Amino acid sequence: MEFRAEAKFIRVSPQKVRLVLDLIKGKRVEDALNTLAFTKKGIAPTVHKLVRSALENANYAGQDKGVDVDLDRLFVKNAISNEGPRMKRIRPAPMGRAFRYQRRMTHISVVLAEKNADQKAALATTVGEEPKAGKATKGKTAGKPAKKKSVAKK
Repeated sequence: MEFRAEAKFIRVSPQKVRLVLDLIKGKRVEDALNTLAFTKKGIAPTVHKLVRSALENANYAGQDKGVDVDLDRLFVKNAISNEGPRMKRIRPAPMGRAFRYQRRMTHISVVLAEKNADQKAALATTVGEEPKAGKATKGKTAGKPAKKKSVAKK
Protein backbone atom coordinates (compact mmCIF):
# COMPACT_ATOMS: atom_id res chain seq x y z
CA MET A 1 0.00 0.00 0.00
CA GLU A 2 1.21 3.52 -0.79
CA PHE A 3 0.79 6.68 1.25
CA ARG A 4 1.30 10.10 -0.28
CA ALA A 5 1.49 13.75 0.64
CA GLU A 6 1.65 16.79 -1.62
CA ALA A 7 2.63 20.41 -1.20
CA LYS A 8 1.59 22.77 -3.96
CA PHE A 9 2.54 26.30 -4.95
CA ILE A 10 5.79 26.37 -2.98
CA ARG A 11 7.77 29.48 -3.96
CA VAL A 12 11.09 27.89 -4.86
CA SER A 13 12.36 26.57 -8.18
CA PRO A 14 11.86 22.86 -8.90
CA GLN A 15 15.57 22.43 -9.60
CA LYS A 16 16.48 23.41 -6.04
CA VAL A 17 13.90 21.02 -4.61
CA ARG A 18 15.16 18.12 -6.74
CA LEU A 19 18.60 18.48 -5.14
CA VAL A 20 17.05 17.67 -1.75
CA LEU A 21 14.63 15.01 -3.02
CA ASP A 22 17.46 13.05 -4.64
CA LEU A 23 19.04 12.69 -1.19
CA ILE A 24 16.04 10.80 0.23
CA LYS A 25 14.75 8.68 -2.68
CA GLY A 26 14.77 4.98 -1.82
CA LYS A 27 15.74 5.49 1.83
CA ARG A 28 13.85 4.29 4.88
CA VAL A 29 11.60 6.97 6.36
CA GLU A 30 13.68 7.25 9.53
CA ASP A 31 16.90 7.75 7.53
CA ALA A 32 15.18 10.23 5.22
CA LEU A 33 13.94 12.33 8.16
CA ASN A 34 17.44 12.36 9.70
CA THR A 35 18.97 13.37 6.38
CA LEU A 36 16.48 16.20 5.97
CA ALA A 37 16.99 17.41 9.53
CA PHE A 38 20.70 18.00 8.88
CA THR A 39 20.55 19.24 5.27
CA LYS A 40 21.53 22.88 4.90
CA LYS A 41 19.19 23.72 2.03
CA GLY A 42 16.39 26.22 2.57
CA ILE A 43 13.70 23.87 1.26
CA ALA A 44 14.75 20.95 3.52
CA PRO A 45 12.36 21.87 6.40
CA THR A 46 9.42 21.95 3.98
CA VAL A 47 10.32 18.53 2.56
CA HIS A 48 10.81 17.23 6.14
CA LYS A 49 7.30 18.42 6.98
CA LEU A 50 5.96 16.72 3.85
CA VAL A 51 7.58 13.37 4.65
CA ARG A 52 6.19 13.62 8.20
CA SER A 53 2.74 14.27 6.73
CA ALA A 54 2.97 11.16 4.54
CA LEU A 55 4.09 9.18 7.59
CA GLU A 56 1.09 10.45 9.55
CA ASN A 57 -1.18 9.48 6.64
CA ALA A 58 0.21 5.93 6.96
CA ASN A 59 -0.29 6.03 10.73
CA TYR A 60 -3.88 7.21 10.28
CA ALA A 61 -4.61 4.40 7.83
CA GLY A 62 -3.12 1.89 10.26
CA GLN A 63 -5.08 3.04 13.30
CA ASP A 64 -8.42 4.39 12.13
CA LYS A 65 -9.04 2.56 8.87
CA GLY A 66 -7.77 -0.84 10.02
CA VAL A 67 -5.08 -1.24 7.36
CA ASP A 68 -2.14 -3.38 8.47
CA VAL A 69 0.87 -1.03 8.23
CA ASP A 70 4.31 -1.52 9.75
CA LEU A 71 5.75 2.00 10.08
CA ASP A 72 9.28 0.65 10.54
CA ARG A 73 9.28 -0.89 7.06
CA LEU A 74 8.19 2.23 5.18
CA PHE A 75 10.55 3.76 2.64
CA VAL A 76 10.43 6.71 0.24
CA LYS A 77 9.22 5.10 -2.97
CA ASN A 78 8.90 8.24 -5.03
CA ALA A 79 9.66 11.91 -4.49
CA ILE A 80 9.12 14.33 -7.36
CA SER A 81 9.08 18.04 -7.91
CA ASN A 82 7.01 19.39 -10.78
CA GLU A 83 6.90 22.94 -12.03
CA GLY A 84 3.92 25.03 -10.99
CA PRO A 85 2.76 28.32 -12.46
CA ARG A 86 5.27 31.09 -12.96
CA MET A 87 4.79 34.64 -11.76
CA LYS A 88 5.85 37.18 -14.33
CA ARG A 89 7.57 40.24 -12.87
CA ILE A 90 9.15 43.38 -14.30
CA ARG A 91 12.43 44.95 -13.20
CA PRO A 92 13.27 48.54 -14.11
CA ALA A 93 16.17 48.87 -16.53
CA PRO A 94 18.28 51.79 -17.72
CA MET A 95 16.93 54.45 -20.08
CA GLY A 96 13.27 53.84 -19.21
CA ARG A 97 13.20 50.24 -20.29
CA ALA A 98 11.98 47.23 -18.35
CA PHE A 99 13.27 43.67 -18.13
CA ARG A 100 10.95 40.74 -17.48
CA TYR A 101 11.84 37.89 -15.16
CA GLN A 102 9.94 34.94 -13.73
CA ARG A 103 9.42 33.68 -10.19
CA ARG A 104 9.09 29.91 -10.29
CA MET A 105 6.82 27.73 -8.15
CA THR A 106 6.85 24.00 -7.56
CA HIS A 107 4.52 21.17 -6.64
CA ILE A 108 6.20 18.53 -4.45
CA SER A 109 4.87 14.99 -4.10
CA VAL A 110 6.21 12.28 -1.75
CA VAL A 111 5.06 8.64 -1.87
CA LEU A 112 5.86 6.16 0.90
CA ALA A 113 5.46 2.39 0.49
CA GLU A 114 5.99 -0.65 2.66
CA LYS A 115 8.99 -2.82 1.85
CA ASN A 116 7.98 -6.48 1.70
CA ALA A 117 10.20 -9.55 1.97
CA ASP A 118 9.42 -10.29 -1.70
CA GLN A 119 10.74 -6.87 -2.75
CA LYS A 120 13.94 -7.35 -0.72
CA ALA A 121 14.56 -10.73 -2.39
CA ALA A 122 13.91 -9.24 -5.83
CA LEU A 123 16.32 -6.38 -5.15
CA ALA A 124 18.99 -8.80 -3.94
CA THR A 125 18.77 -10.94 -7.09
CA THR A 126 18.88 -7.98 -9.46
CA VAL A 127 21.88 -6.47 -7.68
CA GLY A 128 23.74 -9.79 -7.52
CA GLU A 129 23.38 -10.58 -11.24
CA GLU A 130 26.25 -9.93 -13.56
CA PRO A 131 25.58 -8.16 -16.86
CA LYS A 132 25.30 -10.47 -19.85
CA ALA A 133 28.04 -10.28 -22.43
CA GLY A 134 26.57 -9.21 -25.73
CA LYS A 135 27.91 -9.57 -29.26
CA ALA A 136 30.35 -6.99 -30.50
CA THR A 137 28.70 -4.55 -32.85
CA LYS A 138 30.05 -4.17 -36.33
CA GLY A 139 31.01 -0.60 -36.90
CA LYS A 140 33.15 1.30 -39.36
CA THR A 141 36.26 0.83 -37.24
CA ALA A 142 35.73 -2.88 -36.49
CA GLY A 143 38.60 -4.99 -37.88
CA LYS A 144 40.63 -2.02 -39.12
CA PRO A 145 43.99 -1.13 -37.57
CA ALA A 146 44.27 2.25 -35.94
CA LYS A 147 45.91 4.96 -38.05
CA LYS A 148 49.10 6.59 -36.81
CA LYS A 149 49.04 10.32 -36.33
CA SER A 150 51.62 12.20 -38.30
CA VAL A 151 53.92 14.53 -36.42
CA ALA A 152 54.01 18.10 -37.70
CA LYS A 153 57.45 19.12 -39.00
CA LYS A 154 58.95 22.48 -38.20
